[in-house]
Amino acid sequence: MPVISNNAAANSAVAYLNMNSAAESAAIQKIASGSRITQASDDAAGLAISTSISSDITTLQQAATNASQATSILQTADGGAANISNILTRMKSLASESASGTVTDSSRVYIQAEFSQLSSEIDSIASGTSYSGQNLLDGTSAFATGVNVLVGSSSADSVSVTIANLSVSSLGIGSLDVSTESGATSAMSTLDTAINTVSAARATIGAQESRFNFSANSISTQTQNLQGANSAITDVDVAQEEATLSSAMVKTQAAVSAETAANQMPQYLLKLLG
Repeated sequence: MPVISNNAAANSAVAYLNMNSAAESAAIQKIASGSRITQASDDAAGLAISTSISSDITTLQQAATNASQATSILQTADGGAANISNILTRMKSLASESASGTVTDSSRVYIQAEFSQLSSEIDSIASGTSYSGQNLLDGTSAFATGVNVLVGSSSADSVSVTIANLSVSSLGIGSLDVSTESGATSAMSTLDTAINTVSAARATIGAQESRFNFSANSISTQTQNLQGANSAITDVDVAQEEATLSSAMVKTQAAVSAETAANQMPQYLLKLLG
């Protein structure tokens, strides 16, 4: 029944206008942001899952950086260890020369001089091979006992990095003397042990580096998979939202027209009183 005291048609038109306008605004927000979840009410469960996945992705990205840094540390340590290995090989050659009965005592003095310089150089390399202020080969850093590197999304996903002490004292060659034939003969056995020690240390470094390379590949795969899963939850379906926006725009325009018509109804009723 048409009345002039209460324009129910206009009120109804306003309600639908607000609803359609809100749907239009929501569709625009989703298209503009590229995300179908612009507020928690859009998908509360999806938002919770997405937040958790995003946290894991961020942690994995940092883990990738951690693995890369660990690889750099190991490569630096291996470079120093390789130089020490070369020096030990030269020292063994000098000891072999001095151990020969064809060498005179006066010549052994010069051999010992080079031998001593090379021994000092080993300590220089051990203390000079460093990364971010930490000496890697002289046993003074935490790497001598093991440093845990996070390579996953939880604290349990870690790899311990250990680098052996390759200083002269640790290798047991500090007291070697090749200025005599007997001393040189004895030194050769000790140097063999030292060379084996350095070789074992390099093998350990290489094994750890290999593990970090595989960890980096695994981290990359996990990150890609999680990003894909998160995208499936949060990314907007542009075609669908464009259709929703188009529909909402039409309904909004229709509601405006209806509101205009509803507001004119009381004027028509008043003409009946004329």
